[in-house]
Amino acid sequence: MVVNNPNNWHWVDKNCIGWAREYFRENIVGLKGESDDNSTVATVTSVTSVEGDVVVSQRKGKIISLFDVKLVLSYEGKVDDVDAKGTITVPEVAYDTEEDEYQFDISVFSESSSNIKIRDVVRQKIVPQLRKVLVQFGKDLMITHGSDIQVSSDKVTSQFTKANQEESLQFESAKKTEIEKPTIATAKTTIASATTTPTGSSHVPQYNTSTLHFEPVFNTTAEQIYLTFLEKNRIGAWTRSNPEFEGDMLKEGSEFQLFGGGVSGKITKLVPNEKIEQEWRLRDWKTGHHATLTIDFHQGDSDTKLDVLFKGIPVGEEDAVQGNFEDYYVRSIKITFGFGAVL
Repeated sequence: MVVNNPNNWHWVDKNCIGWAREYFRENIVGLKGESDDNSTVATVTSVTSVEGDVVVSQRKGKIISLFDVKLVLSYEGKVDDVDAKGTITVPEVAYDTEEDEYQFDISVFSESSSNIKIRDVVRQKIVPQLRKVLVQFGKDLMITHGSDIQVSSDKVTSQFTKANQEESLQFESAKKTEIEKPTIATAKTTIASATTTPTGSSHVPQYNTSTLHFEPVFNTTAEQIYLTFLEKNRIGAWTRSNPEFEGDMLKEGSEFQLFGGGVSGKITKLVPNEKIEQEWRLRDWKTGHHATLTIDFHQGDSDTKLDVLFKGIPVGEEDAVQGNFEDYYVRSIKITFGFGAVL
């Protein structure tokens, strides 16, 4: 990062959300927990979503970090040889949060008496490891990116800003000494900090993008809600409009338009009653830009939970996408087919 800031006087920001996503993937994926009797095991398999802001700033020689993100993690495991999986949501990872203040919402897909014990293993064995990673994140963020937003001290003539800079460097050095312990692997400093996520070939306009994650629950079977997303007659009922695509059922490769063209896309993968993947876009996005929408279906004893993940949402469009999905998909389907309480 090139800095033109005489005496480090002016405010300089560096957006580090891309680096943060890689950091969490490197330090969280693979965390594992096991019950004392070895009957239950769980492992974090992916960082599903990182939403929010991560910025390192400096003014008058002082370096500060400001971050506030929501994390969604996926885990898998076994309970007495029965497969189990779910998500761990950390609603807030913020610059002013202490290690014991982090909150964790643990969900078990298709929850039943045979797999519920995995929640206790996640909470007792994996959550303590997560706390250490999260409290370490802010320290590593400052160490990795602090020097990128300042002119080196030998080029600073102002005694005021130079003193602030030296104080910041001493503070970082002290933290680095504290960090050099074998408990947590620090993310590599070579990770790219770019925030633009490629979504196609080089001629397609690029956005800075983010992710969204939802877990709506429907009081019906996985088969019924799966068909509700694919059958033309059902789609027409819950969208209150005529969906545009060939045939009576969406298939892999089908291109579609919903809500009079307000939403369009293409089905890229179908696993009956288990998964739908599609390219998805709003009409006013730049031509050629699509997000990726993945819906995983998890049937329980009396309901079905959907694990809904949007990747590639243009920054600033998160509220529009969330509002569209919660109102025009989830709420409308529940009202139309009676698949659950409407909030």
